[in-house]
Amino acid sequence: MTTWEELERSCLSCTKCPISKDRTNVVIGDGNKNAKLMFIGEAPGEEEDKQGKPFVGRAGKLLDLALDALELSRENDFYICNILKCRPPNNRVPTEYEAQNCLPYLRAQVKLVQPKIIVCLGATAMKYILGRNLKITQDRGKWFQKGEFHIMATYHPAALLRDPSKREDFYRDLKSVKEKLKEMIQF
Repeated sequence: MTTWEELERSCLSCTKCPISKDRTNVVIGDGNKNAKLMFIGEAPGEEEDKQGKPFVGRAGKLLDLALDALELSRENDFYICNILKCRPPNNRVPTEYEAQNCLPYLRAQVKLVQPKIIVCLGATAMKYILGRNLKITQDRGKWFQKGEFHIMATYHPAALLRDPSKREDFYRDLKSVKEKLKEMIQF
């Protein structure tokens, strides 16, 4: 999968997991395909499955509000996608089997976008991008370097809907991302 067309064709025809049978749409990604900033979440939800775009439900609207406040837009400043490309039943956490089947698509997306900064939205994205021994409550907001990527994990916006006390940390993390992005663009 060395082109967007190949990636999209592969994702659209994928039947590796049983969840592919119940999908309405494959949710590949959205935003600027040449962005220096990439957000990675867990999996599509109900609204994402209906529309075929990531982060368009309530959590996505909250994320958009925070990023708009920082003057970051999907069209210009970032690309956004998920570990899984199909919605798990009842929005449950992806199984290891499902995640492992979708990770090659995510790796292809990262290669095609070539971001400098990756933001993991939530524990599932953090687990598959940064490793299994980290905890979102302890390790969110910290910068990690993996190869040429600067990576940070923060709360998934859906967590903020359940627990508004996390909003301040989330917004502080996003401000740190914006500062890092400014730093990297200047070089």
